[in-house]
Amino acid sequence: MTDNLLAPVLVFIGLFLGGGVYSLAKQGLKAGAAMCAVGAVMAITAGVLWW
Repeated sequence: MTDNLLAPVLVFIGLFLGGGVYSLAKQGLKAGAAMCAVGAVMAITAGVLWW
């Protein structure tokens, strides 16, 4: 798979934040959902590029 253990962790964090986006958007907290979305995209991008 990969020798780097941080890459899968970053992807997992990104997916976790993606769930937060769904939850916050469902509650009507658009600003929090937007911040979580930015963090999720950054974490998944970093994990994929580091893989």
